[in-house]
Amino acid sequence: MADTCGQVLLGSGLTVLSHPLMYIKVLVQVGHEPLPPSIGRNLFGRQVYQLPGLFAYAKHIIKIDGKAGLFNGLAPRLCAGTIGTLVHSRVLQVGLANKLVSGTSQKAEEGSLQHVVNETTKEMIARSCATIVTHPFHVITLRCMVQFIGRETKYSGVFDSIVTVYKNEGVLGFFAGLIPRLLGDVLSLWICNMLAHLVNTYAIDDSMSHTGEIKNCSQAVTGFFASMLTYPFVLVSNLMAVNNCGLAGGLPPYASIYPTWVDCWRHLSLEGNMSRGNSLFFRKLPVGKTYATDQKRFF
Repeated sequence: MADTCGQVLLGSGLTVLSHPLMYIKVLVQVGHEPLPPSIGRNLFGRQVYQLPGLFAYAKHIIKIDGKAGLFNGLAPRLCAGTIGTLVHSRVLQVGLANKLVSGTSQKAEEGSLQHVVNETTKEMIARSCATIVTHPFHVITLRCMVQFIGRETKYSGVFDSIVTVYKNEGVLGFFAGLIPRLLGDVLSLWICNMLAHLVNTYAIDDSMSHTGEIKNCSQAVTGFFASMLTYPFVLVSNLMAVNNCGLAGGLPPYASIYPTWVDCWRHLSLEGNMSRGNSLFFRKLPVGKTYATDQKRFF
């Protein structure tokens, strides 16, 4: 219990610190570009036209809503983080994941491929349960953020937002964008753990000094690589969570009305926008797009 409380406190602190970054990333993912392109320098020092980066975007938000504006949607995100940590820990503690895995596989030696598969399956079950339970708070978080575009106040608090979603969309509204989010989480977990196992088994010699630190580093690197590969699922999930919800950021011209997340994926793929919002530094202009000053977006 003490470990779980410590995880909740640590997670809440990291959530508060990282919230402005997520807020800006979500607005960029939706396609909101309030500042026109400007001349800057790329990594090689050459002058190029760039889109405003993280700090310029943050200054724009502060200018309109003050510093507190950078934390729109923080309350439901904290709820999601806290509940998710508790559910994840509880699923592992009660042995639900162990029972499901033990029923389909045999015990394996630590470090073997079968052991990695078993542990990854347990973690997948725990994460999926936490994601499903907390997704309604994730949807509310995103909608609180996207309100910045149209200056709406439709989602003003956790409880009021729950009522708003239920009245307008019913129970299904709480789970908008859930499927691509689950797929992305599962794929990212498996890619990360399988790559880390390959690296630790075939590229790292156990006789080397600091083997533990090296393996931890390889886990971090493969995790970053996996998150890059599965980023389109994150983008599609976030867009579907705000699509056609009555906010300007989820309606034309910012977004088409997508019947399913697959339609959203296809549309983004055709337009070459599958990586939109992936980087908040050295942001290049979209190829073949024109900036609309009045709409504050590219088309």
